[in-house]
Amino acid sequence: MATDFLGRFDSQVARVFKYAARAAWKNPKQAFFFARIQAAQSRSARLRDRQREQGVQVPPLVIASITRRCNLNCRGCYARARRRSPRSELSDEQWASLFAQARELGVSIMMLAGGEPLLRPGILDVTRRFPGVIFPLFTNGLLLDDSIVARFRSQPQVIPVLSIEGWEPETDARRGSGVFESAAKAAEKLRAAGVFFGVSLTVTRRNFAAVTGEGLVQALIGNGCSLFIFVEYTPAEPGTEDLTLLQEQRQRLVEFSEGMQERSRPVFVVFPGDEEQFGGCLAAGRGFVHIGPDGSLEPCPFAPFSDVNVVDIPLAEALGSHLLKAIRDNHGELKETRGGCALWRKRKWVESLIRKDQA
Repeated sequence: MATDFLGRFDSQVARVFKYAARAAWKNPKQAFFFARIQAAQSRSARLRDRQREQGVQVPPLVIASITRRCNLNCRGCYARARRRSPRSELSDEQWASLFAQARELGVSIMMLAGGEPLLRPGILDVTRRFPGVIFPLFTNGLLLDDSIVARFRSQPQVIPVLSIEGWEPETDARRGSGVFESAAKAAEKLRAAGVFFGVSLTVTRRNFAAVTGEGLVQALIGNGCSLFIFVEYTPAEPGTEDLTLLQEQRQRLVEFSEGMQERSRPVFVVFPGDEEQFGGCLAAGRGFVHIGPDGSLEPCPFAPFSDVNVVDIPLAEALGSHLLKAIRDNHGELKETRGGCALWRKRKWVESLIRKDQA
């Protein structure tokens, strides 16, 4: 059963890169890169299979929040709501070591988040060492100047993903005045430079109509966007629970994404909506894990619980942590997905797993 699930998920990852090659059809260099990456992804899948045979559960995707710092103060931000750790942020060399370990284990994608990742521009010196690993980098775009664009252009494995909330009213209401205009200018710079880039749209009950309107998507495609990531809002801050999607909206979002994928060239991904076909929550190593700025290994960025740190032990050993294994072994608790993060809704249960382990 687990093998069937893992095979389906690996196939889904491969499908995304197939669509990426199609989305890059106007740029032969980009199209060739994504075609070559598909072969690298197959090799990574074989490495993951070998690790599983040895009892190590390696996910295709690792989300790395490389910094706590940000130049915005967005309402309802999960990163801002995190508990503050007394440990310092990992250095660039520590992240380089971690990326190398992940690559050797078969991790295909290292998703760079924050905070604002471009507040640590040295990370682009690190990513240069790993041309076979894909690094989607989530940014608000405010720091994306010509020099950063040139670095993106020289590293096709790094995919800038601009974070917006819809049109200008929706984006500026959550992120601050002028943010949408800055993101639009950043998109124009990337398009003019021939950089493959995407957008991330946080979908709430309030902005649902704007985000799922074909007008916005077509306008972004016209501006050169080749990747759309729809992220369902998770209420990390108290009092924002009414922003989570209704069940019918979640279904319509997946249908909208699939319909756009059939009719247009860009890549469309819904997170975590696409988890339905995989039997629920993909966290804790089933599909991905999260590494915090201080190196704490967590099941999910929306569920900041950890019993191990990758600074203290190798990544391969950390992936076998008692907490992650307990969550995977009790996955039946997380199959019901009503929107947002199942682990965050059941955080008392997750905390009880940590206490049991400590006892």
